[in-house]
Amino acid sequence: MELTVHTFLTLDGVLQGPGGADEDPSGGFTRGGWVVPFIDEGFGRIVDGWFDRADEILFGRTTYEMMAAFWPQVTDPADHVAQVLNGRPKHVVSSTLRDPAWAGTSVVTGDVLAAVAALKDRPGGELQVHGSGRLARTLHDAGLVDTYRLMVFPVVLGGGKRLFGEGATASGFTLVDSEVTAAGVCHQVLRPTPLGSGEVVLEDGREVMRVD
Repeated sequence: MELTVHTFLTLDGVLQGPGGADEDPSGGFTRGGWVVPFIDEGFGRIVDGWFDRADEILFGRTTYEMMAAFWPQVTDPADHVAQVLNGRPKHVVSSTLRDPAWAGTSVVTGDVLAAVAALKDRPGGELQVHGSGRLARTLHDAGLVDTYRLMVFPVVLGGGKRLFGEGATASGFTLVDSEVTAAGVCHQVLRPTPLGSGEVVLEDGREVMRVD
């Protein structure tokens, strides 16, 4: 399977607490719910499209517990995201969770990177990570992520958990697809590539770009 990471980000890279004030107040975070004013038809169509591709789902412990408290209660058959989340195999990375209550969940313990690599070796389309910033960062640093699908919202929060913080492994990206919703949210589909570099030099009075 291809490992894909999906998350909502602010312009300053924050992914914490997008859905509500009490979703993730850890670290004294008080600006939760910043996604909600931008939810429209375009947003819903894009997110539904993400879940159309999901064969299995991978979560970090914190995101899993938030999702498990909410989505099993959504029984509307027209809710595509709920149908996928409740019906597809799920995996949660945890060293302490023993008996997850959300149906279809298995626990990933021990060598997480080896376990995720083994999941990727299974036949299928996509193993999707949703939210789960710490896990996503770990997978990024290990070079295990094949594709990122990011929705970047036109807000700045000034603090909170970030997808790529200080010390993240350097990487370039190729933009595969993009779209801007009517509410101004930028959806980007990116594939990691080696980080490039270059310099601007003067030749005969002109600026010339040299790429290494």
